[in-house]
Amino acid sequence: MSPRKIIIDTDPGQDDAVAILLALASPEEIDLLSITCVAGNVPLELTARNARMVCELAGRTDVKVFAGCDRPMGRDLVTAEHVHGKTGLDGPTLPDPQMPLQDGHAVEFLVETLRQEPARSVTLVPIGPLTNIATAFRKAPEVIERVQEIVLMGGAYFQVGNVTPAAEFNIYVDPQAADIVFSSGVPLTVMPLDVTHQVLVTGPRNGAIRAIGTPVAKAVAEMTAFFERYDREKYGSDGAPLHDPCTIAYLIQPDLFSGRYVNVEIETTSELTLGMTVADWWGVSDRAPNATFMGSADADGFFSLLTERLSRL
Repeated sequence: MSPRKIIIDTDPGQDDAVAILLALASPEEIDLLSITCVAGNVPLELTARNARMVCELAGRTDVKVFAGCDRPMGRDLVTAEHVHGKTGLDGPTLPDPQMPLQDGHAVEFLVETLRQEPARSVTLVPIGPLTNIATAFRKAPEVIERVQEIVLMGGAYFQVGNVTPAAEFNIYVDPQAADIVFSSGVPLTVMPLDVTHQVLVTGPRNGAIRAIGTPVAKAVAEMTAFFERYDREKYGSDGAPLHDPCTIAYLIQPDLFSGRYVNVEIETTSELTLGMTVADWWGVSDRAPNATFMGSADADGFFSLLTERLSRL
């Protein structure tokens, strides 16, 4: 089987960086057409910088990186420096990127790529706020039916929220964009907090990555060591959840995850629950299913895959 064509839409973020590295380490399964950047964990200038730093860390200066939307569709930008540090990639010391950003806006690239590639041959992998994807769908609605699938990190059901009592960060930053994407009719696979909080970088797991001994592995170990301080303090967990790499791991080895095909709606108006992913996990409404909402992960299998792939870089 030929590798799956994907575009990663991202706001790096330490866990975003690991997702990008996992994709770059997996050419048999993943054909990374480009990386499009969005404002989220940190402002757009930094997310576009961080994406290029990660590509250079992996020795992949050929990857096309585009800058996209610098704010949500209908509200002020909310960022997460308290989690990711002031640069978004605090932890390792990485050199400033030398590879340039591509000319043009990420939304234009998304639209033109979906128009030019064979219909339903490109999978979108948004691991930040959904602003770029929704803006592309609003600008050129004819491309919606050309998307093979969207595999995204966002939302929660049993875990509820991590930035408000009701909402996960990626959805909360731009709930209007999330509503557009979840209402689009594109096949959706969702990696919510319910899954990502099962995939923890414990001391032994981080030690196994560090023991690879390469610059990539060292940087990843330093990223997760920085990242975990927030989650240990907040949740009392054994380590940091690697949210975003779950999307790439699913594309490589889908049997690591299981979930249900359910209806998921996005709350866009309530002050109390803005950005909540209202997942009909128990099928109590008459709303039609629109997303495969994952509920469990094989954490050991995930880290075996991640460690093996990182050793390739």
